[in-house]
Amino acid sequence: MTGNESILAVLSQVRRAVVGKDEVLAKVLLAILAGGHILLEDIPGVGKTTMALAFSKALGLDYNRVQFTPDVMPSDITGFTLYNKEAGRMEYQPGAVLCNLFLADELNRATSRTQSALLEAMEEGQVTVDGVSHPVPRPFLVIATQNPAGASGTQPLPDSQMDRFMVRLSMGYPAPADELAMVRRRQEGNPLDAVERVLDLEGLAALREEAGRVYVSDPVLDYVIRLVNATRTHPLIAQGASPRASLALTAMAKAAALMRGRDYVNPEDVADVFSDVVSHRLILSPRAQAEGGFRPAEDILRQVAAPQVK
Repeated sequence: MTGNESILAVLSQVRRAVVGKDEVLAKVLLAILAGGHILLEDIPGVGKTTMALAFSKALGLDYNRVQFTPDVMPSDITGFTLYNKEAGRMEYQPGAVLCNLFLADELNRATSRTQSALLEAMEEGQVTVDGVSHPVPRPFLVIATQNPAGASGTQPLPDSQMDRFMVRLSMGYPAPADELAMVRRRQEGNPLDAVERVLDLEGLAALREEAGRVYVSDPVLDYVIRLVNATRTHPLIAQGASPRASLALTAMAKAAALMRGRDYVNPEDVADVFSDVVSHRLILSPRAQAEGGFRPAEDILRQVAAPQVK
């Protein structure tokens, strides 16, 4: 199969378990192909765990899930060393993060110390316990969920951790027709049982490499930089997007082009993922927060002219 055919085949399998959320599923897969981590901000019960499990099955990924609560310890995530009396030495006991796909459920319910336990794994692909570094399996990605701001028992993720996520997405409530279809499917058994593996780890690695080879012209790269820079100069944005956002936006656009069957990026590929990549990295000014209704990504897309690429 070509890269485009493999992508569509994966989405087809995931849709067997998740109904009516095609756009969100596509962007989750784009982030996976781009080598990024995904933050889902949503209310409980809309299918986030089902979606993560469906992707793990379709992509052949080893999967772990932790329900974050205030009593979850950093060692639950990273692992710990334990003295083996018979062997006469300290031995490392792997934590939950040692997998291909780690679902951090309700991450913003945990303490700051436990939240930070994920940072090294997300950024450097390893965890350090008692001064010894242990690599996480490859590929490795985090799908984290957080409850909406102000929900009971939550605390905001720090800016440094938000910036580690390539995209922030929301599934939202299903449409009534989709919810009806979901309930009907459940009468016939667990829809996850119908999800079949499309790729193995080597196949996913090859697909990521193919996405990385997608060509980005100088005018399109300039468009990426102008969009990100506009977040730093906008009068209603107190803190703009970091250079990491420029890298993430480029990688997501390349994956979007591959999904559409092209080996080059168009400005439309960039614009389609811009809001998902930058919105969670921005801090609005007090005026924007007080007035409400300001959508920074949409405003910037209107202001920054896209290049004419033939």
